[in-house]
Amino acid sequence: MTDEPQGDFIATLDDLVRSVQAMRSLGRRLSVREEKLVALAQARPQPRLRVREQPPADDLRPQGDEAVAAPESLEAVRAALGDCRRCKLAGGRKHIVFGEGNPRAELMFIGEAPGADEDRQGRPFVGRAGQLLTKMIEAMGKTREDVYIANILKCRPPDNRDPQPDEVEMCEPFLQRQIRVIRPRVIVALGRIAVQTLLKDATPIGRLRGRWHSYAGIRLMPTFHPAYLLRNPAGKKPAWEDLQQVMAELGWPLPNKKG
Repeated sequence: MTDEPQGDFIATLDDLVRSVQAMRSLGRRLSVREEKLVALAQARPQPRLRVREQPPADDLRPQGDEAVAAPESLEAVRAALGDCRRCKLAGGRKHIVFGEGNPRAELMFIGEAPGADEDRQGRPFVGRAGQLLTKMIEAMGKTREDVYIANILKCRPPDNRDPQPDEVEMCEPFLQRQIRVIRPRVIVALGRIAVQTLLKDATPIGRLRGRWHSYAGIRLMPTFHPAYLLRNPAGKKPAWEDLQQVMAELGWPLPNKKG
């Protein structure tokens, strides 16, 4: 797109050159030399282009035309995912585990990948670790239906191994779209893989947890994965302290201290 005032200036310049040339043809003496007229006639300012600034690559907020278009829905994201065959995990899965909960949740929990129970049922966090997560949510005064729960990967890796970079590359864009739709105020990243993947930071989770971070402009609190807490009960106290920070950030009432 060009600026319209540039066109008005060029038209005025052309009229001026023609008027001066006409006056000279009638024998009127003018102090303008011929080469000056030629140079003036050939002068054309270059139109300025209006360049729209590009948003940061990690900003998930709607930009440009997308900001005024009809908002995407979780159903549309799920439809776009389809019967996903974008990576090698598709060959060994039973179900895609998309995510579940309140599509307008203030709080979103993100783990690393489905396990065996999740793969069988097609739902996130339904095994033993999921049962502990449910209790953690209830301790915050909420239910699973009040929050949204998802994973970095939507298919189970074989033998519950860590997600591989190519798998994350294929899956994370769909998680980003889910986050864009839900627009949570806070994300709780559960466990080393989820935390390091979202933050792109290889720092041990023991040093990352308990402090606020940012993911695409959203406040993010790292904490231990419920599966880790089942194996290491001593981690429950610091994990609960992390969740209390989340409650304070969201303005949720903190539970009364016993005794």
